Amino acid sequence: MDITASRVTGVGRVVRAAAANAFADFRATYTWYSWTFGWLGRMLCQVTFFALLGSYLHSPGQTRYLVLGNSVMTCVIEAMTVVVSTSWERAQGTLALLAAAPSEMGWIFLGRSLQWPVSGCATSLVALVLLDPLFGVQFAAARLPVLVALVLLTAFSTYCFGLFLGAFVIAAPAVRNIVFNTAFLVTMAISGIQVPTGFWPFGVRLLAGALPATHGVAAVRALADGAGPAAVARPAACAALAGALWLAAALTAFRVSAQLARRHDGYEFAV
Repeated sequence: MDITASRVTGVGRVVRAAAANAFADFRATYTWYSWTFGWLGRMLCQVTFFALLGSYLHSPGQTRYLVLGNSVMTCVIEAMTVVVSTSWERAQGTLALLAAAPSEMGWIFLGRSLQWPVSGCATSLVALVLLDPLFGVQFAAARLPVLVALVLLTAFSTYCFGLFLGAFVIAAPAVRNIVFNTAFLVTMAISGIQVPTGFWPFGVRLLAGALPATHGVAAVRALADGAGPAAVARPAACAALAGALWLAAALTAFRVSAQLARRHDGYEFAV
């Protein structure tokens, strides 16, 4: 029991130290002004664009569907940025040092890009609470804590999926933007953001079921529709399970990647 507690404490210390670097990076990247009027403004315009498509169709139901899905999608996009930022360590020449460290690389990288899901949650919540009411979608005050929990769950479970992809991107950093864009665009297409998942054939629905965003969006939709606790909890539990499985896969991928790099003198500097 003491060994387990010591291991958990050690992992927590590693993730906390890596997260401190992550938020230092975020402060160096954004000011409150550039984040608010740059990133947040851009995301709100994206949500508005898709919501207006529903309005032009003169379909309140379609407008509601699009504004809800795309509001949640903003946290998914930002959480997926981990695919890109994971490869930055090679450009900075620090990846070899991380591979040589006694800590598992997976835990380091889990903390290293935590700024993205945190920022993504803020973006989604601003869209859901302040923008969505303009298109007829409102959440009762009593449901706001649940809404916050669901957005956090969606962002961090998607982050685990992105972390898994990032474990492979560090071996080929030149394709990081291709993988990032493909991953979030596929998610946007098949996860119930723009159209119901039932629109797609069985194979695509099966893929969508493996994506945490699919279940996170479904839970938020159930909450917005005033569904009971069970209807909200079921997709939320699926999102949590998918996120946990992707995290386990990501940790394994980083472990194998580090072993191969040590064996073949990998992780050289690469832009």
